Amino acid sequence: MSHLILPHGGKLKPLLLVGEALKEAKEKAKTLPKIRMTTRERDDLIMMGIGAFSPLRGFMGKADWQGVCDEMKMANGTFWPIPITLSATKEIANQLKEGQEVALIDEENNELMGSMTVEERYTIDKAYECKKVFKTNDTKHPGVAKVMAQGEFNLGGPVKVFSEGGYPEKFKGIYAAPEEIRRLFEEKGWKTIAALQLRNPMHRSHEYIAKIALEICDGLFIHQLIGNLKEGDIPAWVRVKCVDVLVENYFPKERVIQKGYPLEMRYAGPREALLHAIFRQNYGATHLIVGRDHAGVGDYYRPFEAQEVFDQIPSDALLIKPLKMDWTFYCYRCKGMASPKTCPHGNEEHLNLSGTLLRKILTDGKPVPEEFSRPEVLAILREYYSGL
Repeated sequence: MSHLILPHGGKLKPLLLVGEALKEAKEKAKTLPKIRMTTRERDDLIMMGIGAFSPLRGFMGKADWQGVCDEMKMANGTFWPIPITLSATKEIANQLKEGQEVALIDEENNELMGSMTVEERYTIDKAYECKKVFKTNDTKHPGVAKVMAQGEFNLGGPVKVFSEGGYPEKFKGIYAAPEEIRRLFEEKGWKTIAALQLRNPMHRSHEYIAKIALEICDGLFIHQLIGNLKEGDIPAWVRVKCVDVLVENYFPKERVIQKGYPLEMRYAGPREALLHAIFRQNYGATHLIVGRDHAGVGDYYRPFEAQEVFDQIPSDALLIKPLKMDWTFYCYRCKGMASPKTCPHGNEEHLNLSGTLLRKILTDGKPVPEEFSRPEVLAILREYYSGL
């Protein structure tokens, strides 16, 4: 009997085919009409394949889309904060019949990724989805831009997944599915596990809140996003090196696991924090560290809106719990990391830390204060920026 937290919906439901079933499905798919997926749709498919999006069985139909937009709830009552949908042009959608099977192709590299039985073809109000999910229709928001660029129709139905899109090879040793991570947690005997979402290199604020989590949990699960980011964000292989050197020098290595997951950022702020919680629960984490501006972009969300949303959902929506972390900074008077809850000194004594500011300093070639990040991390980042 596992002592780990149950997956969302009670059971992991990976949809990735293997062996003879995979061989037969791929042969059949060669004869099917082709639907080309965006990189976001491809990564959503992979997340369903590895069970990270359990209990989803495929791309959402209209009732699920509507329920998720309106109430963060699918038609069967399952809590879910962001629509997981597959789009198609009107021309392609009109050629399909309900019950027809289609092949799913990655538009980026033309790889056959899976198949889908089309149960529904439906149109949506894309502006409405954006307003509900992102709280804005501004196409300068990268998530809004993606939705507004979708085809006119959505296709809903169950999927079979054939491939993990090259992630296991490209991120060998980092990429991992929920079943693998759950086995690791079991082997370590961890019962309470804090997941740290990362899309930036770890600076001192990340390190500080991670160590607070380690004070109260058995283990720390540093979970890097290795899917696509917006322009200007630092690529995953650089971030992985930064975390490796930090863990090696400044953490108890036996209490930390670093892995990556194959998903594209939506920058949906509060709703994306809830999605992050769902798939971390599927990976076996009991807590999600939620700091300032979690999954945010620009000024579209209040600094702690992603924390507040956990108090606005039904108490039984998720088993995983948030670890809400305050704004943190380096205080020159305290001579260390602090937050408004622990430091009595004024702003003039504080060095505020953020991934955005660090990227700007490095891009501009300016000197980085030593309090901003560990020297080993800064050396990796300087090398990366000098090669741009």
